[in-house]
Amino acid sequence: MAETLKRRYRAYLDCLNRQAWDELDRHVSTDVHHNGQPLGVDGYRDMLLADFEAIPDLRFEAERIVCDPPHVAARLLFRCTPRGEFLGLPVNGRTVSFGENAFYEFADGRISAVWSVIDKAAIEAQL
Repeated sequence: MAETLKRRYRAYLDCLNRQAWDELDRHVSTDVHHNGQPLGVDGYRDMLLADFEAIPDLRFEAERIVCDPPHVAARLLFRCTPRGEFLGLPVNGRTVSFGENAFYEFADGRISAVWSVIDKAAIEAQL
């Protein structure tokens, strides 16, 4: 079960990296929550679209994936170039590297909840 969940999660990251928004509902539940907020798949897609608009070279790379079905924990690494402010910081086109710790809950083979924290201090240290 854990290996199947890891494959599903990697397929989700691939969907994000390809910006295959028409495939997102294969990976994300119609009533998905993010950090406790109900977004639904459309709101979740809008959040991701805004991320890619602000960071055109955004790419999701998993450094570590740990599965305890129905949960997945991932350490994501980013090296990207936000256009303007990012997390309230004046990045303004500089390339920054940072991590994100994300926890996912799956239901019926799709992500139903996400909790994530970005390492803002790592970005601040680079500015």
